[in-house]
Amino acid sequence: MAHPMPAAEALTGRAVLVTGAGQGLGYAAALAYARHGAEVILLDRQVAALEAVYDAIVATGAPTPIAHPLDLAVATPADYTALAAALTDQVGHLEGLLHNAAVLEMLTPLAFHPHDTWTHTLQVNLTAPFLLTQACLPLLSAAADSAVLFTSDACAAHPKGYWGAYGVAKAGADNLALMWAAELSNTPVRVHVLDPGPARTEMRLRTHPGAPTASWPTPEALMPAYVALMAATGHPYRGQRVQAREWMEGADRLVADPRGPDARLCRAHGRHRPPLSRPARAGPGVDGGGGRGHRVGDSARQLLTSRPWTPGSGK
Repeated sequence: MAHPMPAAEALTGRAVLVTGAGQGLGYAAALAYARHGAEVILLDRQVAALEAVYDAIVATGAPTPIAHPLDLAVATPADYTALAAALTDQVGHLEGLLHNAAVLEMLTPLAFHPHDTWTHTLQVNLTAPFLLTQACLPLLSAAADSAVLFTSDACAAHPKGYWGAYGVAKAGADNLALMWAAELSNTPVRVHVLDPGPARTEMRLRTHPGAPTASWPTPEALMPAYVALMAATGHPYRGQRVQAREWMEGADRLVADPRGPDARLCRAHGRHRPPLSRPARAGPGVDGGGGRGHRVGDSARQLLTSRPWTPGSGK
């Protein structure tokens, strides 16, 4: 039997920061967390995308989110320190952090991998999650229960040719997460790695052109796993690498790293599981509002930091 969707109030009273909140899995997670009662802090480099997801959350009647434009490719340690300080002053608590922002510019042989693409990809996909977790750790540790969730990829656990800096960064991020899990095992901070598997996202469509997309779940279809791990229901999976599709299909199959603090392997049920599929939803900028409502820097609620964002400072 599949894991049930957490209760509607599963995240009530929690503040959750989502990176890459403007599209794909991040957009779906931000909406799901808000619908389950969380106060969501939306982080993305694209202002129009932030406006779209902000409007979508407000339209549901969920707690008003906070928008914070930030380009992880150029953010410095001081930017993350300022963000954490603003969260402390203006929100006062943080119970969740979803590392979802990622870039994949090309699939190419390592022999021809451009140096600037390599450093840019590692900055966004590996260095940024390290710096942001480090900056937010005092807030997360002050909570009675908190969760840090890393969105992973199959190439992190099973290296494949041509995935270049993206594959290296994802493998590094998995190890980073499990190192955090080991070091925080006696604290209120839980760390999880979640591999969503193939999903109908813009990145997946770019890397697998012509693939049978109807067999892939939409980002929204995977959200029960994202919500369950972020909520208190995630306790049994502390320090685990979870496969989202097996979670959703009832397999309860975890791929655990033996280096984790309490790693264990739950075997999948031996039965055929058809692929998840739901009707596709057009993303922000198609029919999702595209910034027609609230404006970041105008009426939208946003963090005020000592290092204010200005138009044109990011990509």
